[in-house]
Amino acid sequence: MHDFLNLLTLPFDTNMTSSVTNKPFKRLLLTGAAGGLGRVLRERIKPWAEIVRLSDMSDMGSASEGEEIVRCDLADKAAVLDLLEGVDAVLHFGGISVEERFEPIMQANILGLANLYEAVHKSGVKRVLYASSNHVNGYYPVTQLVDADMPMRPDGFYGISKCFGEALSRFYFDRFGIETVCMRIGSCFPEPLNARMMKTFLSYNDLMELIRCALFTPRVGHTIIFGVSDNDACWVDNSQAAHLGYRPKDSSRQFADRFPDTAERPPMDDPATTFQGGPFVVAGPKY
Repeated sequence: MHDFLNLLTLPFDTNMTSSVTNKPFKRLLLTGAAGGLGRVLRERIKPWAEIVRLSDMSDMGSASEGEEIVRCDLADKAAVLDLLEGVDAVLHFGGISVEERFEPIMQANILGLANLYEAVHKSGVKRVLYASSNHVNGYYPVTQLVDADMPMRPDGFYGISKCFGEALSRFYFDRFGIETVCMRIGSCFPEPLNARMMKTFLSYNDLMELIRCALFTPRVGHTIIFGVSDNDACWVDNSQAAHLGYRPKDSSRQFADRFPDTAERPPMDDPATTFQGGPFVVAGPKY
């Protein structure tokens, strides 16, 4: 395993593709590799590691050069411990990413994450990038600017599971010094799909820049950062994560003609437009 703290002080070119000996990580683990964002990240993180270990419960296809494929149920403690063997850092995008009944969310997002962090600790991994969500703060009104120090206000079981993840990662930092960047990802798609996403939009390129900053900043401690692009309108304040140096280059403004601002206030009795979580605030609870 490479010396993690030493490699973080080396100059780094995110576009390097020459020799594997130049890559700063020996092995990166990407969970949720078969998911929407996992498929986006799979190729893009290869310049950063000699080996990218891909994990999911779903089919991930065949391993290409520089990849390892490991089918793993995060609820299986022994399997997760094996999954972490030889890993330098973890990009955790695994689990359920929509509102769902509590039982499957509990297995994947709560028990699975507890198994992951205990395996991270036992394996000596020093950094985790945790894909949290803006649904941690989904019950804040759209008229309020939210920062990382404000109380969590989840908008469903999915959001609650991400609150658990942020609290668990904080515990493992305080107890064992395992650094985590909790990325409260907004709406990460090729383009916004509705007017709400004009505020929460995160481009794929900006997601990669956020991940790069989270991986290669020498000291991150336990950091919460909102994953949004440089959108004209925004509901979140990232000033407390300034030490990461994240500077988004994309914006939803190029799609403004698709969702024009009519200046008409949304109905005050419509929770999906009143609160930042949008449709998630009325999707649950599901039993």
